[in-house]
Amino acid sequence: MGAQHTLHHGAPLTKAAQTAFEASGEQWTVMRALVFDTLSGFAKPASAYDIAESVSASQGRRIAANSVYRILDLFVAANLARKVESANAYVVNGHPDCIHDCIFLVCDTCGQATHLDDDALSARVRSAATDAGFSQVRPVIEVRGKCADCD
Repeated sequence: MGAQHTLHHGAPLTKAAQTAFEASGEQWTVMRALVFDTLSGFAKPASAYDIAESVSASQGRRIAANSVYRILDLFVAANLARKVESANAYVVNGHPDCIHDCIFLVCDTCGQATHLDDDALSARVRSAATDAGFSQVRPVIEVRGKCADCD
């Protein structure tokens, strides 16, 4: 079983994200805050286009998806968000103050992505990759199937 992590929601999540982001040497700008709040409002993984469309509607002006992609890349690097690689979409990290790898369970029917924390499994994957000669290992583990709601 993985380590215990404190999951944040709402305002405490935004505060934890801002603190972690600033600790990584980045500035928490108005646009970055808007993108984070928008991403945290999605129930399913969201693409940069989904986020850009939502932010554009809320701001009454067009926000380019390329700008959102750059911000999302910063969020992933700072542990504020995770990328669901197979969907090219993002989810907010509910515990940006914890560094660990996530395992995603992705539903092929509804698109929901649930993340699991299993630090022991991630450590085994990292170890196997290191033993095979890889460095700077960043496991991306996604399990595809049907969620309980769609089964």
